[in-house]
Amino acid sequence: MELSILTICYLIGSLTFIIGLKMLSHPESARKGNMVAAVGMFIAIFGTIFLYQENGVGLHNYGWIFGALVLGTVVGTLAAKRVKMTAMPELVSLFNGMGGACAALISVIEFGHIAALYSGEHPDQAAPTEGTLLTIFLGLIIGAVSFAGSIIAWGKLNGKIKDFSFKGQQVFNLVLFFATLAVAGYLVLAIDSTNYLLFYGILVAALIYGVLFVLPIGGADMPVVISLLNSFTGVAAACGGFLYDNSVMLTGGILVGAAGTLLTVLMCKAMNRSLTNVLIGSFGGNAAAAGGSAAGSQGAYKEISISDAAVCMSYANKVIIVPGYGLAVAQAQHVCHELEKLLEEKGVDVKYAIHPVAGRMPGHMNVLLAEADVSYDKLIEMEEANDEFKSTDVVLILGANDVVNPAAKTDPASPIYGMPILEVEQAKTVIVNKRSMKPGYAGIENELFFQPKTSMLFGDAKAALQKLVAEIKSL
Repeated sequence: MELSILTICYLIGSLTFIIGLKMLSHPESARKGNMVAAVGMFIAIFGTIFLYQENGVGLHNYGWIFGALVLGTVVGTLAAKRVKMTAMPELVSLFNGMGGACAALISVIEFGHIAALYSGEHPDQAAPTEGTLLTIFLGLIIGAVSFAGSIIAWGKLNGKIKDFSFKGQQVFNLVLFFATLAVAGYLVLAIDSTNYLLFYGILVAALIYGVLFVLPIGGADMPVVISLLNSFTGVAAACGGFLYDNSVMLTGGILVGAAGTLLTVLMCKAMNRSLTNVLIGSFGGNAAAAGGSAAGSQGAYKEISISDAAVCMSYANKVIIVPGYGLAVAQAQHVCHELEKLLEEKGVDVKYAIHPVAGRMPGHMNVLLAEADVSYDKLIEMEEANDEFKSTDVVLILGANDVVNPAAKTDPASPIYGMPILEVEQAKTVIVNKRSMKPGYAGIENELFFQPKTSMLFGDAKAALQKLVAEIKSL
């Protein structure tokens, strides 16, 4: 009876994961979808704690179990409530790394039981099957790579870790990766009392590979990395589901792994990079930016006053706003929505152009604008936006840089060459709001800023938009 109830709990958990993921596909239902999946996880966790039995014996050490649950709940809740929207990408990366660490620890713990056989502590213990060993090693390697890579990504996103690479690093990474797989494969087929400790060498090698995999990655490619590491964590969690024959853990891991992989493919397409290049760490980065468009000033730029920008936008027929990381830094999404409503009252058609990799993680700008109650119908994707720019009177760029840089189309020496961009230069007037002329996250200069139809509106995005709103109201 207990087993059947636990099976029902797992079925409910699996269904809520699928329903929740589906609801996450639209901003209006995303919050509810997250709650639906959370309820399913709650049911699965407490069902396991109180109903799971093996050979007639249930779980014990409830003090440790609930102590860990309380501690994790408190830390997670405080972190989520205190995090700023600008810090959301590194929080996501950190949480993802914790998931990878948990998956790797499962493999370490389960191998500890196997090691007892080969060390002579439990000589009567049954030898593990090749399938069990394969699952343990896959969970270990993928989880360790996800953990180490996510921690490096977290450090790079918050500025504590800088890009680093050395000559021949790609070759070294590949050799290390395949050597790790080869040793793991050898142990799966021929593990015995003389070589079982190589397991821990594989753990160290996987951690080193995770660090070296992410270290050289340039800032413009970070959304792809976060998505890829997320898929790694999902696959590692699925391995844990296989080990424990736990259907809800398996379902959740597969969903995360599949969703992360699909998103990675879409992000690679948006960045015009092959998945092969992603897997071997062949990303454009700051190191490459020394050539091409970063090699000095492109000419003179012109500034625009708040009053001129207000007049220009008030009497336009169509305005497209391009949000970027600068908007998130300034927490200016709410005043941006106020500007949108004010312009619409004057008969201006206002839309938002969203680049797939704008911000620091996939969907960053969508989440930011949804927080300010911007209608989802106002958000247009890159392909649609590029069709509309030709008929747009004013494009207002708020803190975006690399995703509007024409060098991606015109400069073969640029590290972002070939990346699809928002072709804002086709609009009649381009107004760029930035704090300064400092290059963007990819570390390269933007030739858009020096074009005749472009005007610079310097200052904090929130302060500049507040002044714009006040000026437009006075017209």
